[in-house]
Amino acid sequence: MFKKMILFILTFSTVVILGAGSFAWQFLTSTSSSIHEDIDIERNPKFEEHHEQINLKKGDPISILVMGIDKAAGEKRGRSDSLILLTINPHSKSTHMVSIPRDTYTKVKGAEDKINSAYHVGGAAMTIASVENLLDVPVDYYVKVNMKSFVQIVDAVGGIEVDNDLDFNTNHSTFTYKKMHFPKGQLSLTGEEALIYARMRKQDPRGDFGRQIRQRQVIEAVIDKGANISSVTKFGEIVKIVEHNVKTNMTFNDMWKVQSNYKGARENIEQHKMDGADKKIKGTYYYIPDKKKLRKVTDDLQEHLELDL
Repeated sequence: MFKKMILFILTFSTVVILGAGSFAWQFLTSTSSSIHEDIDIERNPKFEEHHEQINLKKGDPISILVMGIDKAAGEKRGRSDSLILLTINPHSKSTHMVSIPRDTYTKVKGAEDKINSAYHVGGAAMTIASVENLLDVPVDYYVKVNMKSFVQIVDAVGGIEVDNDLDFNTNHSTFTYKKMHFPKGQLSLTGEEALIYARMRKQDPRGDFGRQIRQRQVIEAVIDKGANISSVTKFGEIVKIVEHNVKTNMTFNDMWKVQSNYKGARENIEQHKMDGADKKIKGTYYYIPDKKKLRKVTDDLQEHLELDL
């Protein structure tokens, strides 16, 4: 399942970083110029040398931060609803990934706050700085995805099927106020239903981790449907959705070099969990990472990136 998740993230966002085939190539050439953006990132000084020396042609290990952005009506930026850091090492033919809970308590612009507020305050640049501070590893590239585009993607592939392990109701919807029921078992979901299903957190005893499971289910289901798309019309529709909802600091040349030199990294996928506990501080709930276990995640990621700090 994790391999499929990585393939979706990189097909939907960085397009063909670990993918292959004519569909991926068409996708890259159709979208690379429209999804590229440059931003000023206030890099952690300890990682400056690392960023300056990255050589994609030689296959230096790299990291990619995937940001799922949720923006309410009237908001200028919104907040990061989902943060996933990938470290990719073609030498060991492996990819590591860590999902960062949105309520994680960390430094945002010098003050303690939830990490998902970093995007609201300072966009992708501040989010990257906050993740570097939290995990103590460099963020080389980023991919920013509008979460609501999932609705359009799912509908474009004709809906999806998932196997639900938790019976729940929800009133949470950007598009409707009607109550929705998600029973246990096999479900057929529209785009709107898939987004609500993937985002539910409060009724799940597993909290953010339960939501991450449902997000992976939706991602896998989209891949299964998307892999069978043969219609040129559907392909064009998906390209338009991505053009309007995905941004990355990777250039066409960056993506092409990674596609050429990093494909072997998809052979072994390892997921790291950020252990911790919920805590209420001044009336607000936060997720407080366990410091010792967080340090172990940092050590593993630094080793995977072959850092010499």
